Amino acid sequence: MAPSAVTTTETTYNFHTKFEAAPHLDLHGVSSPKGLVGDALKNRVENIDHETCEAGEEDAFFVADLGDVYRQHMRWKLNLPRVKPFYAVKCNPDPEIVRLLAELGTGFDCASKAEIEQILKMGVDPARIIYAQPCKTKSYVRYAADSGVKKMTFDNTDELYKIKKFFPDAELFLRIITDDTSSLCRFSMKFGASLDTTVELLTLAKELGLNVVGVSFHVGSGAGDPLAFLKAVRDARTVMDQAATQGFSLKTVDVGGGFSGENFEAMAAVLREALDEYIPAHVAVIAEPGRYYVSSAFTLACNIIARRTVVNPDTAENSYMVYLNDGVYGNFSSIMFDHQNPIAQVLRAGDVSLHGTTAAQSAPGGTEYSIFGPTCDGIDHITKSIRFEQTLDVGDWLYFEDMGAYTKCSATRFNGFTDAHEVIYVSSEPGAKALMGMK
Repeated sequence: MAPSAVTTTETTYNFHTKFEAAPHLDLHGVSSPKGLVGDALKNRVENIDHETCEAGEEDAFFVADLGDVYRQHMRWKLNLPRVKPFYAVKCNPDPEIVRLLAELGTGFDCASKAEIEQILKMGVDPARIIYAQPCKTKSYVRYAADSGVKKMTFDNTDELYKIKKFFPDAELFLRIITDDTSSLCRFSMKFGASLDTTVELLTLAKELGLNVVGVSFHVGSGAGDPLAFLKAVRDARTVMDQAATQGFSLKTVDVGGGFSGENFEAMAAVLREALDEYIPAHVAVIAEPGRYYVSSAFTLACNIIARRTVVNPDTAENSYMVYLNDGVYGNFSSIMFDHQNPIAQVLRAGDVSLHGTTAAQSAPGGTEYSIFGPTCDGIDHITKSIRFEQTLDVGDWLYFEDMGAYTKCSATRFNGFTDAHEVIYVSSEPGAKALMGMK
């Protein structure tokens, strides 16, 4: 069966008028997101004959709902109208996701030459890119200069000397350290200038004739405490006042990432109030959301390729070790790198499709399973223990929701397994269909 993934990297698009002309959250025309994704999963697995298919045709695959991304953007505009999102490409550089976000008018947070190049090849104006990497490779700075990507961050003196030499016309954002103790992935141990060094950095930037235009921070990926934004915004205002004494007029505050779908409204409320209190209305505000946009948009389907029976000598009860065709070296890299706990559900058992049903979910009194990935490394363990009503066998399928953030972007080819899994795109939102030209 031919893959249905769409390749768009080399195509140029017009991103300037489509969003305003597209329907905005026409809820009467919205397809059931769960049903649409479920149909795509079901159709894909039902077309696989495990006895005769070619090698690779039964590989794990994604279904991506572009409508979910669209609704997250509408949700952002409703709750943070003052803040322009610059999507963190590292979270999921999927070309169709990037294209949709470009059509929606977002900017892009890039951290490398490859990420900048991907966005520019799609026809995005370099002014919509921030090179948000405080410690940059020299040749990448030259590439940014040659490409017209002026916005970039710094947090140390050596970086200022580097920028002076290779891109003196850059528009610089001083990244400050924040309290990120409540986040899934902390950045403060690696990036950010402490407030007792910011005057020194601003003074040096002035002496070097560099152009500091903004201040930035990041409360950590997957932040759990909305109040982290309050202190960070307050500190950003302190730096703005310090910059003014050096003759700089900071025109932009970059509030970074850390947003998630689960507590977004609470987080946005704190951030809105902090911005209103500490940041003047004429100052632009941008952000670098990643997982917020894509986490819930992707569902991963995996095939059970092997099974081992384990007999408990005390109870004589059978449990099973099942092995999937994807694991922690692949799209479950989020377990290792992003502290995630993906929950398995049964997609197909025997010839019965179970997506979206109660029978698909774990059952406390059911048969116990331990789920492993396909590699020959013992660390490739997805789930220690989960119970299902069904007795699963080789050839059955499981699915995992919320697999859009830090999954396929950090997958590897370890042990010879592929890191390029098929993505089937659907849209449960008419607005996304209009932007993407989908039927």
